[in-house]
Amino acid sequence: MNRHVKNVTSETSDLSRRSFLVGTAATGLVLGYSGVPGIGEALAAPSNFEPSVWYAIAPDGLVTVTCGKADMGQHIASTMAQIVAEELGAKWSDMRVQLASNDPKFNDPVLGAQITGGSWSTMMNFDAMSRAGAAGRMALTEGAAAAMGVPASELVVRDSMIAHPKSKKQMSFADVVKSGKATKTFTPDELKAIKLKTPDQYTMIGVSVPQLDIPSKTNGTAKYGIDVKIPGMAYGAVVTPPVRFGATVKSVDDSAAKKVPGFIKAVTLDDKTQTTSGWVVAVASTYANAKKAAAALKISYDGGPNAKVSSESLYAEAKRLQALDDSGQFFVKDGDPAAAFGTAAKVLEAEYTTSINIHAPMEPMNATAEFKGDILHIYSGNQFATRSGGIAAGAAGIDPKFVVMHQMWLGGGFGRRLDADMMIPAVQAAKAIGKPVKVIYTRENDMTMDFSRPLTLQKVKAGVDGDGKLIALSHDVVSAWPTQRWGIPDFLTPSVDKKGPLDSFTVNGADFFYTVPNHYVRAIKNEMAHNATPSGQLRSVAPGWTFWAVESMIDEIAAATGKDPAQFRISLLDGAGKNDGGAQRLRNTLLAAMGLAGYGSRKLPKGEGMGVACVSSQERATASWTACVAHVAVAPSGEVTVKKLTVATDVGTQVHPDNIRAQVEGAALWGLSLAMYEKATLKDGGIEQTNFDSYTPLRMSQMPEVAIAVIANGEKATGVGEPAVTVIAPAIGNAIFNASGARVRALPITAEAVKGAMKA
Repeated sequence: MNRHVKNVTSETSDLSRRSFLVGTAATGLVLGYSGVPGIGEALAAPSNFEPSVWYAIAPDGLVTVTCGKADMGQHIASTMAQIVAEELGAKWSDMRVQLASNDPKFNDPVLGAQITGGSWSTMMNFDAMSRAGAAGRMALTEGAAAAMGVPASELVVRDSMIAHPKSKKQMSFADVVKSGKATKTFTPDELKAIKLKTPDQYTMIGVSVPQLDIPSKTNGTAKYGIDVKIPGMAYGAVVTPPVRFGATVKSVDDSAAKKVPGFIKAVTLDDKTQTTSGWVVAVASTYANAKKAAAALKISYDGGPNAKVSSESLYAEAKRLQALDDSGQFFVKDGDPAAAFGTAAKVLEAEYTTSINIHAPMEPMNATAEFKGDILHIYSGNQFATRSGGIAAGAAGIDPKFVVMHQMWLGGGFGRRLDADMMIPAVQAAKAIGKPVKVIYTRENDMTMDFSRPLTLQKVKAGVDGDGKLIALSHDVVSAWPTQRWGIPDFLTPSVDKKGPLDSFTVNGADFFYTVPNHYVRAIKNEMAHNATPSGQLRSVAPGWTFWAVESMIDEIAAATGKDPAQFRISLLDGAGKNDGGAQRLRNTLLAAMGLAGYGSRKLPKGEGMGVACVSSQERATASWTACVAHVAVAPSGEVTVKKLTVATDVGTQVHPDNIRAQVEGAALWGLSLAMYEKATLKDGGIEQTNFDSYTPLRMSQMPEVAIAVIANGEKATGVGEPAVTVIAPAIGNAIFNASGARVRALPITAEAVKGAMKA
């Protein structure tokens, strides 16, 4: 099982690459943030009642919940407030939300760091936020009992009111707070001992209440990073090299830039964190002039070691590594696939690939940096405040405890804002000119310097016995290792062959819930790709490619053995051994999707087909159970039309039904975009696609019908932001095969590839 970072401490302020990444960048803020004069951000006035760091109740009865997660349109702040309100007994109209700073007191209760990703937010914070709400209710009840002179056990809490039915007395939350009677505190053991509501007692959870962030986002009062304005600030526009990583600046001629009105300075970045390389930032009085100055700079580069690397060379290196018997480390090592292949009645082998993919959130990367004495203030929307604060400190050459991060609303993230590259030019420019600097990327900056989803190559080999039963499967996954790049040991996983830690976020999903007695999964790091295309986590992470291979191969086995692919999956989801529980939930989602889609119930026209896939994204230990039936039409030209996507997902406990459906639908469409339309390529060390004319996500005109079935069974809440991404591509690929006989094994799926496979 994967381990998550928690309870980590800063070890060093040395800025060498290894010590910086392992110590400072990971967790430097733990050093004493709250003890640094002038940087504490009070979340509530002294007269407020604060039963938890996560919320405060004001004398007017308003409850302000502090969200320690990045809100990038998924309404997680509102979700956290809804969980608190359920146990607190607050009226929804009294609830408010705000975003947390990087103070360590706001670290994730489970992860021990401030990070938003993995579809973890609700599942990992549901219990902690519920207990915080319940503790507040108990403290308020005890205070009201003292004020009214009645037993606390006889009080009823509902809609921000505490009532004593026998005497008809009642007090509002506001009354109790103003009375000062709410003073009860809880130890960690007492919090754990609180008996929470059971699902049948919920009055708020499971209700599609109005999202608290929508009014401010629609009236313009919500502030994103790009909205930040500080008196006297300047603006920075970055100039990036033609090589994605490894280039250095040889010289900068700013003579033409000096003719631009308001030009201040061209700053060559000296980034000890090695997040960027070969960057220059032009600073001017306005952003328009900063862009003009950036365009006027004449910069000479040394392209560095990756100047000739291409997508083709990355694939070639991946194939070379996969062919080596001693490459990589084992993530799964059950049984003896090699021996089983020797006795198998049929052996199948296939190679599956995915291309480089770009995040491209609508709000471009941006950050504003301001030094106030010894303290560095960063204003930006970020998904990983713990690490990003350390990177900003490294860029400034200061101790991380002197960095205050002001979290803003995010105009899209999808994993892109787990990285902090946008903070580095802002920090170094602000330091160089002695005033605040706001840096905004152009779309071209962001696309060519994205921490992209890595290019991957996967080799899968499967063996079946005489009855068509799957008896062995080996799976090699070759890619860059995005999580290892972070340099945080606790985010890596020990290999089962004890060859050292591996990046499980490149192979999660390959440890599926199908029963296969002999099963190997090998994680192989493509060092060339790791260096030339430093990769990040893109929405769905590894399951976005591992399930492409697994679910495609399962269909290939079914076809080779004459079995219905859906029924073949059901036979493998028997819940034996370690798969007990998970396999049954996954099977149920598959059956739900099949039923909603009418799979197998009607004859389709020629050239049309349905395909299925079912996944346990993201990680096995934090799985969300999701299945898809894709309905496609394939023309003789190979052109594919996706007519309908039917997705079923088991979310355990649903907090906000409408939001869940929106998240699942959005994830499904993101998966469709990756499956059919998105591809970035590397040439001469640089990303060739620079805007949406050449990098072409799904357009509105390409939208299929989408049907969603949500299974809410009262189990622990699961994540919904990403899992549906992972199920779409294999379902479409399998549908294409059923419609035309063409088996495609590369993403994105193109008409040329389908037509070629039809002829094969």
